[in-house]
Amino acid sequence: MKLPRIHTSSLSVAFRSRATFLIVGLILATLSILYTWRISIGMKHEDEAAIEKLREDERNAVEMWEDILRSTNIGGQMYYNPELLHELAEHTNVPLIIADERLNVWVTNLPDEIVGDPERLREEILLMSESNKPISVSYGMMNQTVITIYYGTTDYENLVSSAHSKALVFFPYMQLVIIIIFAVFAYIAFSSTKQNEQNRVWVGLAKETAHQLGTPTSSLLGWIEYMRSQPVDQQAVDEMSKDLAHLMKIVDRFSKIGSETQLTPTNINEVVGDTVMYFRRRIPRNVTLSYNGLAIAPIRVSMNGALFEWVIENLMKNSLDALQGQGSIDVTVGESGDSVYVEVSDTGKGIAKSNWTRIFEPGFTTKTRGWGLGLSLSRRIIEEYHAGKIAVVRSEIGKGTTIRVTLQRREGDE
Repeated sequence: MKLPRIHTSSLSVAFRSRATFLIVGLILATLSILYTWRISIGMKHEDEAAIEKLREDERNAVEMWEDILRSTNIGGQMYYNPELLHELAEHTNVPLIIADERLNVWVTNLPDEIVGDPERLREEILLMSESNKPISVSYGMMNQTVITIYYGTTDYENLVSSAHSKALVFFPYMQLVIIIIFAVFAYIAFSSTKQNEQNRVWVGLAKETAHQLGTPTSSLLGWIEYMRSQPVDQQAVDEMSKDLAHLMKIVDRFSKIGSETQLTPTNINEVVGDTVMYFRRRIPRNVTLSYNGLAIAPIRVSMNGALFEWVIENLMKNSLDALQGQGSIDVTVGESGDSVYVEVSDTGKGIAKSNWTRIFEPGFTTKTRGWGLGLSLSRRIIEEYHAGKIAVVRSEIGKGTTIRVTLQRREGDE
């Protein structure tokens, strides 16, 4: 069989293009992180300079209070306006305590609950003394009285660190998370692309298979017509004709892979019945095959007859394999609310419950021979082409299996 030619050069070029795209993306992301890191370092230096400037303003404010106290020292006596000093203290942002040697507070801008609690006041003065060297102002004829200015340091780091500078500190980590997400999506995209390429190869193989089978089937059709004119067993010729018709259906199915699927209102009883009738003459003698569809009212559903028949055929073949030459198969068509279903039941070896969903995965099989593609293909036909469901509804080891195909009624189905 002539296989479709796969252009490996174009595939390698596409792979190199994707690899180049990924490398360039990583380089750009790295440069972005480095650039952001440099900006954050620059902002840090600017913040340090701003903090130093505010500390200098703080010292200037305290020195202003020193000048005020010294200016009130006239002739060895303190002349000052308490209300004015308290007003000035309230407008001073620096935490401030002005007290004498006995820690009697003259002026402060601290809360009353601290000033009114001697223990807390001493702790606050101690903390201020550790933060900044107190400033003493002497007065009196012999400078025997000392007024001390205690002041604390404002937490300028929190005041200066603006929202955008904080964001810049964490921005590299945010970018790293974005890169990881990008890498995950890129991997998914590339995997999907690879899967699509594989699908195109399989579609090409399927269509080429259908094309290659077209010639021998046409030839066989001519030979069967010739045999009808010869003195041979015409019943055998009829059965050969049915097999050839079935082979032509298979060719038609392969030709439909990868093409847009047309759904038309179809009598599901007849589609399933044709498959059952074909198998009845080809199953072992010790296998019984029953079907209820011909004894009930027709049920019309939108479907692609050729592909749906392929699904039923796969289910019946699996049932025959499970029976190993002895047992029964029961095919049932029915309705349940807005759904139409087909069940294929057998009395075969059964399926372990852990494999009920795995049997529909590509490549999974419990047979010694086979590719494990039949049920996987059936699920794709039912779920993707017909918007239905296929699942194992009952199975027990040594007692048999029931697989149900469910199609939803659509507008216009009757």
